[in-house]
Order: sequence, then C-alpha cells, then structure tokens
Amino acid sequence: MALELVGRKVGMTQWFDGEGRAVPVTVIRVEPAVVVEVKTPEKHGYAALQLGAGEVPERKVPKPVLGRFRKLGIPPRKHLYEARVEDPAAFEVGATLGVEKLAVGEKVDVTGITKGKGFQGTIKRWNFRSRPRSHGHKWFRRPGAAGRGLGKVVKGRKYPGHDGAAWVTVRNLAVLAVEPDKNLLVVQGSVPGPRSGLLWIRKHDA
Repeated sequence: MALELVGRKVGMTQWFDGEGRAVPVTVIRVEPAVVVEVKTPEKHGYAALQLGAGEVPERKVPKPVLGRFRKLGIPPRKHLYEARVEDPAAFEVGATLGVEKLAVGEKVDVTGITKGKGFQGTIKRWNFRSRPRSHGHKWFRRPGAAGRGLGKVVKGRKYPGHDGAAWVTVRNLAVLAVEPDKNLLVVQGSVPGPRSGLLWIRKHDA
C-alpha cells in the first residue's frame, strides 16, 4: 500500500541509539486519516483512497463539501488527498489510518514546504563567494556580470530572487519510534518546514 499520512512538525531533539550515540531526530505529530472515498479501476480508472485529515469546524467548510461529509456520517476534515492502493476492496469508508501503520525500522519519505526567506542575493541563495573587501573595492556582494550581448535576463540562471517556500522531499528517513497513543512519530534527520508546518509522510518503498 502506498500509505500516505499527514502530520505536523513538532520539533527536533536528540535521540540516543543502542550504542549510546546521540543522533538528531525530528518529532512529527501525525493526524489520523479517515477514508472518505474508495476509488476502483472499474468506476474511476485507478485504485486509490481519498483520505481526510485534520479537524475543522463546520462553519469553515464549503456547503457542498460539508453535505458530502454529513452524507457519509464523517466529521469534516481540513485536508483531502489521495493515496494509491493495490487492493481497494480491503478498505471501507469511515476506516481510520494512523501512525500505527508505520513500524520502527521502516524508511519513510517526508514532503513539506521549506521556510520562506524572501528576496535574497546570490550569496545566500546560491552560496556564491563574496568579492575582496580590500581598500577601494565596493562591490562586495554584487552578483557580477550576467553575460554579454544578451540584453535580457535569461531564465534558469543563478540570479538574485525569491528563496525558500518550495516543495521539498527528504527521502529514506529511518523511523526510530512510534507512539500510537500520542500520534507521535520520531524519524532520524531533519525534515523541511518550520515547527507546526504541514508534512506528508509515506513509506519509502511504496
């Protein structure tokens, strides 16, 4: 199953392994997902689950979406997304998928939106070197020439511009701990985004 869960980044801390070494880890609070719709190849052309995660007040949900949730007898969810499955008949509407679907030792891929840094120069955005700071030199952090004879800015070049706030996936992170009673997941390494940022977690081999 291409299991995909939604969570929020709690923060980073240290984790001591069996040999007493401290490794950096990220703690993620996983929001249990509810099966909203089961999609089959016969009806929809592919096999997948439509999942809903995150509680939201009914007043903040559009009326057509709210009517759909009321018809299913499910409280409205903030995030709706799909996850491909091999056997959709094994699931039914209203079933809950949580952090217990993951096990210690498994590998996961985590997707999130990185921190936005606004408009940045080439040194911070692309790790360029600064110019000499000797006497008489005044272009310390200027990007330099953009090319000769073009008369325009070429797309794709490493120029100053907006930095951060981009979708990034960190792959092959090891699961070190799972706490179903608290909906917490501990993975080794860092994940994109700030604290309380939204994350998508899925098994690496799915």
